[in-house]
Amino acid sequence: MSFDLVLFGGTGDLAWRKLLPALFQAFRHGTLPEGGRIISVARDDLTDDQYRSRIQMRFDDVELAKRPTPQEFSRFAALLHHLRMDLSQPQDYGRLADMIKARNADSLVMYVATAPSLFTTVCEQIAAVGLNGPATRVVLEKPLGHDLQSNRAINEALRHVLREDQVFRIDHYLGKPSVQNLFAMRFGNALFEPLWRRETIANIQITIAEELGAETRGAFYDQTGALRDMVQNHALQLLCAIGMEPPINASANAIRDEKLKVLQSLKPWSPDTIGQHVVRGQYAAGTRQGQAVAGYLQESGVAPGSTTETFVALRTEISNWRWAGVPFFIRTGKRLASRNAHIVVNFRPVPHPIFKTPAGAANRLVIHLQPKDGLELHLLAQGAAQHQTEPALAPVHLNLDFDQRFGTERVGAYERLLLDVIAGRLNLFVRSDEQEEAWRWVEPILEHWRTDPHAPRPYAAGSWGPSAASAMIARDGFCWSEEV
Repeated sequence: MSFDLVLFGGTGDLAWRKLLPALFQAFRHGTLPEGGRIISVARDDLTDDQYRSRIQMRFDDVELAKRPTPQEFSRFAALLHHLRMDLSQPQDYGRLADMIKARNADSLVMYVATAPSLFTTVCEQIAAVGLNGPATRVVLEKPLGHDLQSNRAINEALRHVLREDQVFRIDHYLGKPSVQNLFAMRFGNALFEPLWRRETIANIQITIAEELGAETRGAFYDQTGALRDMVQNHALQLLCAIGMEPPINASANAIRDEKLKVLQSLKPWSPDTIGQHVVRGQYAAGTRQGQAVAGYLQESGVAPGSTTETFVALRTEISNWRWAGVPFFIRTGKRLASRNAHIVVNFRPVPHPIFKTPAGAANRLVIHLQPKDGLELHLLAQGAAQHQTEPALAPVHLNLDFDQRFGTERVGAYERLLLDVIAGRLNLFVRSDEQEEAWRWVEPILEHWRTDPHAPRPYAAGSWGPSAASAMIARDGFCWSEEV
């Protein structure tokens, strides 16, 4: 199957750090369909050979195992082309159309890796030059809008020029092997389904922690914040995967219908519940791996006195028969103690204990997302001590490391998602109504913060966030599972 893949913003950070390395890995693995062409579109005035040389130099920054040999890159480079374009100038799209139509590939993928302000312009202009035919697929990166109104405006503009099944709203968390295993664990096994409900689960905790700060993205991040950057998309998609009902089949719309129901069932916010169940923080100076690091307000591009949050912790519930009364806790932030993404399912204790157990010991399932990928099942077992006068239990856990178990290089998130776009598979992409429902749910928090006189709570870089986040979860009688 021949394809043309156009990278709008082909000389930008996302293209060289994520997209082109992912495409090369698919090429190396033999999964990239033959007859492909990758076209970089940007303002840079480069020949094809100059663009290829620039990308080859960028591959020096990729981890060693994923760098191409000179022979590999020479074969891959034959797919790479560059077209100088100013995306704000309608006349430039005609040259792109001539280039695309001269080849007439089986499918056309337009990856819009640009500033969000250009999304609507790019989509309208590709339609104006006739590049929105039935074989066209358009990939849009987050953020899709800054709030519900701007998100709706983008989606409405897209509907005028593209069908919904031509729009691939990418969330790279859904492409992670660990998230694929989350779906497989829930819907491919009979073991957990009888337990996956309010009668047996005490609470569920979702953590997406980053060690890095705003770094060179200070100007962008200061206009975004943790709620928009992580909660509205990644965290809520994980919550949907955990909380959704089994779909009727594995088709894209069946899966997305069930995710939408979860988003529609999230308990709505009021000023009182936001005050009680949402904590925002901002990192101050601290340490990372023993080295001093600056606070957020000292980062390049951050406005003086900024109140942008770099940490969010919240408590919510899914108001339906399966989950009523079960707290879901979400925590995400920058400059935290470690880079770690995981989901912890804490089960209720046995209704009538007959053994002596350590304080706080309970059954739980830990789903590791990054940096490791696997499952841990924490149980209680009889200890080996002989002198005990009454039976006592001790914590043990079963550990399944997927990387060790499968013994082969796992397919990366962007590699999988790009292959899915080329093949036209929508299962791992977000539908417009999902996205709008997520914005609708977070928007009351954003509105509350606009008028809230209290600044984000400070926390030291290298810690696990403001103490108020721990206090919030403690009110329910739980604590964050830090040790995972």
